[in-house]
Amino acid sequence: MSLVLDPTAQDLLFREARTANTFTDEPVTDEQVQAIYDLVKYGPTAFNQSPLRITLVRSPEARERLVQHLAEGNQAKTAAAPLVAILSADNEFHEELPALLPHFPAAKDMFFSERPVRESAAAMNAALQAAYFIIGVRAAGLAAGPMTGADLAGVQKEFLDDDHTPLMIVNIGKPGEDAWFPRGPRLDADQVITTV
Repeated sequence: MSLVLDPTAQDLLFREARTANTFTDEPVTDEQVQAIYDLVKYGPTAFNQSPLRITLVRSPEARERLVQHLAEGNQAKTAAAPLVAILSADNEFHEELPALLPHFPAAKDMFFSERPVRESAAAMNAALQAAYFIIGVRAAGLAAGPMTGADLAGVQKEFLDDDHTPLMIVNIGKPGEDAWFPRGPRLDADQVITTV
């Protein structure tokens, strides 16, 4: 059985897509970021909770503050990327649930009144949304360089508050010279899929 999605789009989003390590200096505009968000916001999350929050790091001063919290191997590429996004989970996402889940507003207090429950739900669903975001960046014809090699507690202290847990940093832009490492191997379907 073949996929419905056009093979060119399959390549763009998955087969040819890799983590970019260098970028050109072509800027990433606010309009591009808005278009990416306007696409990926429709990706499903449990209870439509939508806990992902995106902090764009544009100014040289903010970039300098961020780079100091990154692993050494991630610093130069982040300093040079046209745009950097800090993706975080909003642990107070439940405050938006009455608007996001209008047919079941009681879900806010019924399921998410306890902070540990919210943190767990926010982490899982924001990570899911982060994957949508990366695919959205690719759909915009840009390359994404997602990274978790960072002092995320330091990133939180520097840029966020106690209600937002950073998940990853994503460099965004047009791929530069020698942007790609060789494609890593993948597991075969029979290593991953089990039928019971």
